[in-house]
Amino acid sequence: MISLLSKIFIEGKDLDDSSKRSLYGTMCSIVGIMLNVCLFAIKYFAGIISGSIAITADAFNNLSDAGSSFITLVGFVYSGRKPDADHPFGHGRFEYLSGFVVSVIIIVMGVELAKSSVEKIINPVAVTSDALSMAILVISIFVKLYMSFYNKNIGEKIDSAAMKATSVDSLSDATATTVVLLSMIVLKITGFNVDGFCGIIVSGFILYAGYGAAKDTLAPLLGTQPDSAFVEEIYRTVLSHEEIIGMHDLVVHDYGPGRRMISLHAEVPGNGDIYVLHDKIDLIEKELQSKLGCEAVIHMDPMESDNEAIAAMRIKIAAAVKENVDERITIHDFRMVAGPTHTNVIFDAVVPFEIKESEQEIKKKIEAAVKNINENYFAVITIDRAYS
Repeated sequence: MISLLSKIFIEGKDLDDSSKRSLYGTMCSIVGIMLNVCLFAIKYFAGIISGSIAITADAFNNLSDAGSSFITLVGFVYSGRKPDADHPFGHGRFEYLSGFVVSVIIIVMGVELAKSSVEKIINPVAVTSDALSMAILVISIFVKLYMSFYNKNIGEKIDSAAMKATSVDSLSDATATTVVLLSMIVLKITGFNVDGFCGIIVSGFILYAGYGAAKDTLAPLLGTQPDSAFVEEIYRTVLSHEEIIGMHDLVVHDYGPGRRMISLHAEVPGNGDIYVLHDKIDLIEKELQSKLGCEAVIHMDPMESDNEAIAAMRIKIAAAVKENVDERITIHDFRMVAGPTHTNVIFDAVVPFEIKESEQEIKKKIEAAVKNINENYFAVITIDRAYS
């Protein structure tokens, strides 16, 4: 169904990427609303005729999913709005916000289901295991698997955290409904009522799905490491130009899908023509915009490339830092200022967040490593953090 609707309303149309993305999200959200409302209606009916708290709770879980799909729909519509004076970077993060609201709804439903299930365990109510209710549950499982499939595919296609979270939620719903179905089979075969216990298991699936969705949608709002493939492509693009010696201090700002800004430092020969190098930097910024769809700001760092002694010392100190302090630490912006009694060795050290030592502890270790090379060298170190 999704493939057919995509061919009719989206594929082949003369639309930009942002418009296509919004249409895909809108279409999947509307389909999700309709399917979840239908599932709620038939499951609620099955819950009434069977007396099962687990089926009834599963029905209301589908109703909450319909509400979630509506919130996701609003998120896609609003996030697709163009930048304005109040929001110059666009409204893309609204999609993350809507996804977080969906996750909160899922968690609330899980808590309410757990409470109802505990009450059912304490005060059990007779449950009937009829063929119609079981058939409805089987249909529901296949529908939810289909919803998980199309949300995953489209979510990956348009890089939507909200749709990926919806896919996981649908898969969790299918698993939860399978548990309810098994409880009815157990009842039919053994006569043992495990309805309340299965309700607890279903609530566990729902709560886990809600937690995962909250984590996936809240993380981009707080700021996360950029995708490694995206970072590698930036390095590959920038370093493919012979005028660039190296690069560091890459920072990626995410303002929502398709709205990223990056800043970086590009190392260039200190003896080069500044006008030629500036022109090259401009071209690289435009190339990044064309290839990766991101706004780029590049700072030029002139390097003393024709001084072999300084270049050799840079390599020697970098190796000493890796060997004696931590192999994950890199250095850049290296320079040396000689004086009558000592030489200042000045550089930045990039320290990954995985290293838990304090900056002062790291500095002391690096200073000691530099002193081991030459006791007249004083290390002047600036600690940088690896943001990508």
